[in-house]
Amino acid sequence: MTTETWTVLKVLTWMKEYLAQKGVENARLESEWLLCGVLDLDRVGLYLNFDKPLTEAELTRLRGMVARRARREPLQYILGSQEFMGLEFVVTPAALIPRHDTEVLVTEAVKRAGEEDRILDIGVGSGCIAVSLAKALPRAEVMGVDASPEALALAEKNIEANVVRVTLFEGSLFEPFNGQRFDLVVSNPPYIPTADLETLQAEVRDFEPRQALDGGADGLDFYRLIIPVAPDHLNPGGWLLFEVGIGQSEPVTGLLEKTGRFTDIFTAKDPNDIERVVGARLA
Repeated sequence: MTTETWTVLKVLTWMKEYLAQKGVENARLESEWLLCGVLDLDRVGLYLNFDKPLTEAELTRLRGMVARRARREPLQYILGSQEFMGLEFVVTPAALIPRHDTEVLVTEAVKRAGEEDRILDIGVGSGCIAVSLAKALPRAEVMGVDASPEALALAEKNIEANVVRVTLFEGSLFEPFNGQRFDLVVSNPPYIPTADLETLQAEVRDFEPRQALDGGADGLDFYRLIIPVAPDHLNPGGWLLFEVGIGQSEPVTGLLEKTGRFTDIFTAKDPNDIERVVGARLA
């Protein structure tokens, strides 16, 4: 790629064909995003600069990024960021990449939260849920917990970058909160059945943290751990909201009903018409 002039359009055409051959979906769009990242342009700027030649330094950097994407490393990890709820989040392999399906969980939580609620995000990961809640409810007391120190370090970066107040704790589930109660508890726990992990897209299977995906034999392990003890950590009338996987809304609803402690059980669908959120209020 160095013996001739490589313009933006020429590079884009080559990248699209190469990445498509490597099995990358949306190869044209992803090629545009990679070029935008190298040239510090938005997509409109890219189109206005089709005839611009790339420098040797730009080509070298781009070559490395394309090689990573050809190995099916997620685009977001290569670019280092992902948009979620209109906010920008740093992403690394320490945590799952924020997905727009999860915005449904945030939206449903905000509907039910009071302005000064005490809120806990279990399995905070990148911090996308906790930060989005803190941004939408600036007077609320938002906390996040995760067992991974690497995920907590990433969440801290995103808290600082988005200028919100979220307090982080290291530990498993409710472990750091003995005797404490909340008005709202949210969680996007690992919910992929163990046997299904090998069938996931290479980008997810080979690069995203396994501990944030594996939900046990039927994908419901973490719901079974959280739901029975949640009443001990909710104020009367407090809400418990989960993201769930495809086909899991009914069994998770059943787990909530089994406790005999919850009322106003509901589900909410994502933009693909999949029941993505299950929630209930402590009676």
